[in-house]
Amino acid sequence: MLIATILFLAPSLIALLFVSALFSAGETSLTAASRGRMHQLERDGDKAAKRVNILLGDQEKMIGAILLANNVLNIGASALTTSVLGGLFPGYWGVAISTAVMTVLILVFGEVLPKTLAILKPDDVARGMSRLVMWTVFIFGPIVQAVQWFVRGTLRLFGVKLSMEIDVLAAHEEIRGAVEYHHDEGAVEAEDRNMFRGVLDLQDLDVSQIMVHRKSIDMIDADLPMADIIEAALNFSHTRIPMYRENPENIIGILHARDLMAAVTRARGDVAAVDVMAITRTPWFIPDTTNLKDQLAAFLKQKQHFALVVDEYGALQGLVTLEDILEEIVGEIDDEHDAVFTAIRKQSDGSIHVDGDMPIRDLNRAMDWDLPDDVAVTVAGLVIHEARTIPEPGQTFLFYGRRFQIMRRQRNQITALKITPVPVTPA
Repeated sequence: MLIATILFLAPSLIALLFVSALFSAGETSLTAASRGRMHQLERDGDKAAKRVNILLGDQEKMIGAILLANNVLNIGASALTTSVLGGLFPGYWGVAISTAVMTVLILVFGEVLPKTLAILKPDDVARGMSRLVMWTVFIFGPIVQAVQWFVRGTLRLFGVKLSMEIDVLAAHEEIRGAVEYHHDEGAVEAEDRNMFRGVLDLQDLDVSQIMVHRKSIDMIDADLPMADIIEAALNFSHTRIPMYRENPENIIGILHARDLMAAVTRARGDVAAVDVMAITRTPWFIPDTTNLKDQLAAFLKQKQHFALVVDEYGALQGLVTLEDILEEIVGEIDDEHDAVFTAIRKQSDGSIHVDGDMPIRDLNRAMDWDLPDDVAVTVAGLVIHEARTIPEPGQTFLFYGRRFQIMRRQRNQITALKITPVPVTPA
């Protein structure tokens, strides 16, 4: 009798636990699978990856169907074991033994073991389980939708409103978190992480945060003699030069060095015969609230590399170039005509010397710091914001875990600072 019972119970339990383990592995692998890799595999023609993407498109329905099928199997296995063992052992002993045995079997073989194996290679397991899960969702999908409707209706009674289109994680934040995690694990280099950060930050930054300020713009007076205009243009390291008349606020055109040299060539060296206004290009003015993502798209669409930035009153604030936006992604881009200088001068005592007009984002990128850049663009601006005054040379301020010492000041502008990290003392 006992042998016959075991021969009947064992194969049934093994079959039920095996299918339950498959569903557990499917649930874990599908929730942990890389969406980026699945989309790439689908573009390459992988049908299993396409099924995975379809399932991930309605993740709540997928998980609900898997849990429903898994619970049916586990409850069925427990009920079968209880009915068989209850006939062998008198009283409550059959129920107690069945509960103990099934708890161990379901925990080990139905949950922990398959989920551990699935998490080791989630992409491969997800692709292998996609067909079974698709059929499970097809069969149990209507029941899951009814349960979802009931749950939402119940929660609505308590003032909690849920939408079927809720996006738990924004795509950008998910990518950012993945990059930071892999960088901390050593799989992503700091330079690569910075480039990913730069791409993701484009839509959060305005041109006013990266533009060349108007006081630093190299301009040429259009009323100067042509020889002086050519000499000034050749002395600048860039090729696009704003032209003004009467005052620097009145920009009348943009002179391109290549156009200037072509005009001089056509005049056979007679610079007096060159009409500078005939070769200047119409300036492109953009508001200072334009975000970098939109401006990058505008540069590409307009096939231009240069724009002047104005405020809400139309006053000139600065200029921004295509190179400035690209540098937010790849870092500083220097060519043979750029001035060579060291923006960050490291000292033997662990401190650094920086110019006051150094952008905070560049400092954070170079030193792997996290100074806030939402209240000021430059290091000097951050100090003034925190100090609530324009400091005098020699003054020292302590904030954000660093000591800022004013080294030089020119009129109302901080031109040089010394920054020293402050060791954190244990509490």
